[in-house]
Amino acid sequence: MNKMDLIAAVADETDLPRTKAAEVVEAVFQVIGRALKQEDVRLVGFGTFGTARRKAATGRNPRTGEEINIPASVSVKFKPGKGLKASVN
Repeated sequence: MNKMDLIAAVADETDLPRTKAAEVVEAVFQVIGRALKQEDVRLVGFGTFGTARRKAATGRNPRTGEEINIPASVSVKFKPGKGLKASVN
């Protein structure tokens, strides 16, 4: 399922026009993204979105063997909740 499929499913499930469903889906993504800058986002029964800080590291170019610096970064993680796990199994 991609973003357009999700929008179509939300529109069908809620009887909203696709344009409104697209606005809702986009708003949810924006709210989660903004919240993750400050805290974890816990959606009971669905899961928890969080962030993980990655330290700077030294890597190696596999083609040349040259050492390269990999800068520190923040990545997004997701831990599924019990309800989501149960719906998949």
